[in-house]
Amino acid sequence: MDSTARNNEERQARQTLVESLVSLGTRAFDPDASDGQAVAASRQQFSELVQGVQPVSLLPALNVLIQPGHVPEWLRAELTSTLALLPLRAGGVRATLEFVFSVHPAGGSANAAAAAAAPQTEGASITHEALKMATRLLASPPARATASSWFEGIAPQLMSLLDGHDGLELAKVASYVIGFGILGRKSFGAPGAPGWKHFAEPILAAIDPTTSSSRSSSRGGDAVVDLRRDAVTVLVPQQEVSRGLRRLQTLIISHPNPGLTRRLLGPLVLPLWALSSWPQGVRQIEDEYSLPARNLLRIYLRISFSGEKVLPMIQSLLFDGPRDPTKKPQWIYQVAQSGDGICIVTAPIDQPDVAEVLQSRLHEIEPKCDALLNMLVAISTDDDAISTVFLTLFARRMSAKKQKQGPRAAADVVLIKQEDEDEKEVVADDPLAELLESSVLQRVMERFPEKLARRPQDIVKLVEGMLVQLDEADDSTAVALSLLNLVVTAPGFRKAQIAAATVQSIEASLERISTHSGTGTGAVAETAATAKNLLLFLRYRDEMEEPDATAPTTDADRRRTEDRKTYSLAISYITQADAPPPVRSEGLSLLQGLITANSAVLDVAALLVLLSSLLDESEDYVNLRVVRMFAQVADRHPRATTRELLDHYVDAGETRRVDTRLRFGEALLQVIQRLGETFAGETAQQVGQTLLETAGRRGRRPKTAAKQAREERQREMRGRKVEADEEGSDEDENERENENDRKTNEILSRIVDGWGSRRGSEDVRIRASALSILATAVETNVAGLGASLTSAAVDLCLHVLAIEPEPEKAILRRAAIVLVLSFVRALHDAREAHRRLGFGLTQASQDDILRILRYVAATDEDGLVRQHAADVIESLQNWQLGSLVPMAGDDGAGPGLGRLAGLSLHPSLDTGRSTDDSTGTEALRKRPRIEEVE
Repeated sequence: MDSTARNNEERQARQTLVESLVSLGTRAFDPDASDGQAVAASRQQFSELVQGVQPVSLLPALNVLIQPGHVPEWLRAELTSTLALLPLRAGGVRATLEFVFSVHPAGGSANAAAAAAAPQTEGASITHEALKMATRLLASPPARATASSWFEGIAPQLMSLLDGHDGLELAKVASYVIGFGILGRKSFGAPGAPGWKHFAEPILAAIDPTTSSSRSSSRGGDAVVDLRRDAVTVLVPQQEVSRGLRRLQTLIISHPNPGLTRRLLGPLVLPLWALSSWPQGVRQIEDEYSLPARNLLRIYLRISFSGEKVLPMIQSLLFDGPRDPTKKPQWIYQVAQSGDGICIVTAPIDQPDVAEVLQSRLHEIEPKCDALLNMLVAISTDDDAISTVFLTLFARRMSAKKQKQGPRAAADVVLIKQEDEDEKEVVADDPLAELLESSVLQRVMERFPEKLARRPQDIVKLVEGMLVQLDEADDSTAVALSLLNLVVTAPGFRKAQIAAATVQSIEASLERISTHSGTGTGAVAETAATAKNLLLFLRYRDEMEEPDATAPTTDADRRRTEDRKTYSLAISYITQADAPPPVRSEGLSLLQGLITANSAVLDVAALLVLLSSLLDESEDYVNLRVVRMFAQVADRHPRATTRELLDHYVDAGETRRVDTRLRFGEALLQVIQRLGETFAGETAQQVGQTLLETAGRRGRRPKTAAKQAREERQREMRGRKVEADEEGSDEDENERENENDRKTNEILSRIVDGWGSRRGSEDVRIRASALSILATAVETNVAGLGASLTSAAVDLCLHVLAIEPEPEKAILRRAAIVLVLSFVRALHDAREAHRRLGFGLTQASQDDILRILRYVAATDEDGLVRQHAADVIESLQNWQLGSLVPMAGDDGAGPGLGRLAGLSLHPSLDTGRSTDDSTGTEALRKRPRIEEVE
């Protein structure tokens, strides 16, 4: 009784609100009103009414009133404007989201609207379509608000949802609205645009204050204090830094958007590196600052890795704040006074002394080198990132050594240089940068010497350039020889892997260095001896071991090796349990590129198994990409692809949910459409036969039947308990319940319950899906299916229309009618293309189809089924009439108007026709004439 009374009160309150809005709105906005004072008073009352009602209660009332025909157009325009501005109210954004999710068709339950009225903290009914609709509403400023004022109003509410206090699902919704709807649009999300200013800048400024235009203009370097202690101004408190990292991480990992990820994280590489490599000691700092920063930096490097991306981190290994005097404010990271957080404080403008920094922070270099290398190992497969960074650093070191002119004065040395993304050249004579680069190179050679040999071509090419420039007295010569020894002594190395010109150049350099063995002493003699040994080893290397058939020797082999690395990287990105959506999306892109290129490294059977496992997931961005990849694989392997899809679609083991099977059906549909005319032969026969069996009424699913029996018993037990508890109150409740709503809910409930399989039969949705796919196959290539399968499909559809009239089978009857229409269209298209199918519709079959369709169009309870039936009747009759008219090029065989006795549609014009084509008027005058005679 309490719940019933509460529902009645809510219904009465909604009705009162609607009447008040109409009454006050009519008096306030009536264009024919003449009393200006009364109009002003009414508008004030209307505004007070709107402001006094919570958005969650106002949204349903306004949504009803703006429907066409409920109120006059002039009032409808004002109510629409009020509704559009409602998200600017406190709590308006969440109310808008929950309302959209409640009214949008979720396809799940008849009581979806009632269930969605509760706060959407768990996101039970949030579909992708509803999310896109809500995003369009919130990301599009209304006509009466500027983009800047609109985003300024909704930004705090979306940021609050992004924090996750209202539930993880609403946090994902907020990240989708911000990432795709606002920052993903060029007009709003470009740097400097209103969307970027109100959403991206506050998040980025919490990590790097120089990224905010407003902060830069309002603040500056306030006072010069000691570098490490007692900064006079806290620019960003520790709570804001932590919240900025959490918001950025939620925005990045909630949805796949690699482009936005690069735009957001690109300017924060050095700040994120400083936080991620912060000296360990306090657990809270590690959990709230270092770990989120490390995750974000790994995501960025995974989707956009290159040696140039890592180079700024190496050169600024000790970064704790920018030292660029052109950027304001000058800041550094510092442990907060509480000791459990990191804040951003002002930094002195004067550059610190190099010797002082080296003395105070020299102990940090080795741990930070290890942290960087650990990160590179974590983001790469086959340790490719390690070798890439090593080669980049070594090449730069050699280039800098060659171009170096002389040391700078100590006063001109830049301690830590923060580079722009596009800046490639770095000052080569910065002693601290040289020290940091050398430290990283040394740690790589100490920890991963064997991994450098996995790219022999690049290492040998680098060594060749070094040896040409150096002589035996140079210290770098020993390093070059050590690298060469590392490569040529590695198992599997062959001279054939290296270009012949490069090998000749290296041998000449080694011979030149080895000639000083007799004249040099000490290190020079040792270097010359090493060069001589390497020269002999390199010349006779291939003869010392058996040939390695797996070593790449041609461009095709090298291409295959690169594809294998790409495939391994893609698989690691896709299958890692903790891979965030942007990384998985990048892995799917890499895999799709290999499929498009028809790479030889792809194992079709393993690839199909991988795609099937991905299609089992519920992530929309994964499913859409996988469906397209199935269609691409089917271009070259149609039989294997269709067999894999059919196995999972039929689900003989009864292990998959209906929505999962429908996704495999969607993939099968796109495969058929992509195959086109090649959908024929054994592949078409197998697909057609399987779809006919699935769409038929004889499918048995014993496991499903047992499960349904258990659920039915549980429902009966719950129903008896409810009836016993509410006995005596049902009559009053039914009297108060709206009769139309009750009937509608009963019908919807019966339809939804009827979709599930009964007594172990196939689910109605799967049967309708099978007929729809079969209709696409018929329209794509009816000749490939053949006469027997097509005839069986049409017969099945007619039986469905005749003997399955239940309301819950409406979707099945719709699919059946569409299949018949597809068959008629296929016959028409074949006739237009002058293709002989070898079969068609006999007159008796046409009469049967028309008879059943006319009956369905007149008696079916579903309006859409009746409309479809009428359309198919019209199409079939038009096809019948068109078949009587011969097409150009026909030989006249078969029935048609031209075969009727006594009627000549092409009379001979030979008699009386002018032999001169130029005398057209004479020819027209002598044409046969039709005259009326007695």
